Amino acid sequence: MAIDRTLIQELRDATGLGLMDCRKALEETNGDIAKAIEMLRKKGAAVAAKRAGKETTQGLIHAYIHPGSQIGVMIELNCETDFVARTEATRQFAQDICLHITALKPLYLAPEDVDPKFLAHEKEIMHEQLVNSGKPEKMLAQIVEGKVQKLYSDVCLLNQTFVKNDQLTVTQALQELIAKTGENIKIKRFARFEVGL
Repeated sequence: MAIDRTLIQELRDATGLGLMDCRKALEETNGDIAKAIEMLRKKGAAVAAKRAGKETTQGLIHAYIHPGSQIGVMIELNCETDFVARTEATRQFAQDICLHITALKPLYLAPEDVDPKFLAHEKEIMHEQLVNSGKPEKMLAQIVEGKVQKLYSDVCLLNQTFVKNDQLTVTQALQELIAKTGENIKIKRFARFEVGL
């Protein structure tokens, strides 16, 4: 099937990926843009998994001050080479993540970074609420675990729904950047400052 150039450009605009990747995805999905995007996302996750073990000793620090100078965010992104750190895609991602942090106020980077005391306190509250609502005792642990996963999606940056695309988590957006650059990239750490807090 011959793929129309406008279709390829539309897919490139949607994904930011290269001409050949977009053409191949469209050929494999018979010109279906939605299926091509889904296929490229899965491929991006596979590339990210393959690159996960690569050392990330280069990178960049990006700072963002929100208009009004009441909120500021700094983020450290690590990647394999300084070349990728200087690309427009990486810099734009860093800016987007800073805007995300400004808006959604994550407390931690990932679930493994959550303070155990904070987590224990939250679990205690969840358990108490469930007992008071009359839920069966044998189901409480399972329900609390589900609520903990929801808590992670609220307080952990990597688990949050990406502010610029609510179809992706921050982790999935990062995987798309990894697929686009062909290098392992990690969000190492972040800090959010707000006057009066």
